[in-house]
Amino acid sequence: MIEFFYNIDINPLILILILAFAGIVQVFYYLFFYIRIAFKDTEKTEGFSENLSVVICARNEGENLKKYIPLIANQNYKNFEVVVVNDCSADDTEFILDFLEKKYANLRHTTIKEDSKFSHGKKLALTIGIKSAKNEHLILTDADCYPASENWLKEISQNFNKDKTIIISYGAFEKAKGFLNKFIRFDNFFNSIQFLSFAKAGIPYMGTGRNMAYKKSLFIKNKGFASHYNIMSGDDDLFVNENANKENTKPVCSQESFTYSPAKTSFVKMYQQKLRHLSTAKKYKFYHKFLLSLEPFSRILFYSLSILVLSFLFNYLILAFVIFVLIVKLLVLKIASNKMKEKDLFVFSLMFDMFLPIFYLFLHTNNILVKRRKWS
Repeated sequence: MIEFFYNIDINPLILILILAFAGIVQVFYYLFFYIRIAFKDTEKTEGFSENLSVVICARNEGENLKKYIPLIANQNYKNFEVVVVNDCSADDTEFILDFLEKKYANLRHTTIKEDSKFSHGKKLALTIGIKSAKNEHLILTDADCYPASENWLKEISQNFNKDKTIIISYGAFEKAKGFLNKFIRFDNFFNSIQFLSFAKAGIPYMGTGRNMAYKKSLFIKNKGFASHYNIMSGDDDLFVNENANKENTKPVCSQESFTYSPAKTSFVKMYQQKLRHLSTAKKYKFYHKFLLSLEPFSRILFYSLSILVLSFLFNYLILAFVIFVLIVKLLVLKIASNKMKEKDLFVFSLMFDMFLPIFYLFLHTNNILVKRRKWS
């Protein structure tokens, strides 16, 4: 075995060393970061009973509001309001909200009228909703989202305390038939493992607007979305990236704290959504961008060099190393998929794990080319 490495030429040896480096980096991410998803949530404020404001922005979401507002307005929590901002809807959202307000005393809404001279994104609507909220503790979700349980508000809010002012949790996508649904859900599942486990490690860098919470005073003190108002996306991840730290942020992974929403049903719509989300990455802090780039880069190296090296320089020690890395990855993904109630995704995990870095590389390239066309 030692003789094999002693007699090998320098170029193949370099490839083997790069493979070893990539595999070690992968194991590090999985055993230092991602395994933390399995850790039990701690430091809950039992008996937390502060008044809450649930803030929802809706544009042409009448049918979703009709289905999901009852699930939110009837939460098992004593004192809370639901504030919906009707953002220039052209459907029957206004009529539905008027009807729902008569049914639920804790629901109220405000409406932004269409202005042909002034266009705006979600950040304006969300700012209006937050400023009109009566309470300090805000829970944010989207109009097409619904809570996993009647204890959603309780599960989220009991993580607030004098130090924890930002709460992030899992916003899952509904299961549906088809390969595209599994791909979209795995992408969301893996991204969520990343931002939740990083936060558990004291490196919070993003959250999802489908399921997060923060204090109104934090939003006001830090001038809301002012620093990135010109970017269409980022009302969730950029706000967290700018304001979160290991002392003030709490990730929550209990299943009753999850929300669900329908996934995109076409590849084109999903692709366009991912492009919008990637537009915010340039605003992340440098060390966040480094950590988030190193993992997929090492993943591409690991899979490509594993195939290359084992095809031309087969050795049982190298094979054992590759198998060890794969077992570590699969074990952690199995634990995480159970924890996040995504068990059906495990069967596809290695295939998606190999493909996703290539998909994101293509997305980033596309983003650069689109920008260049716009600049020209």
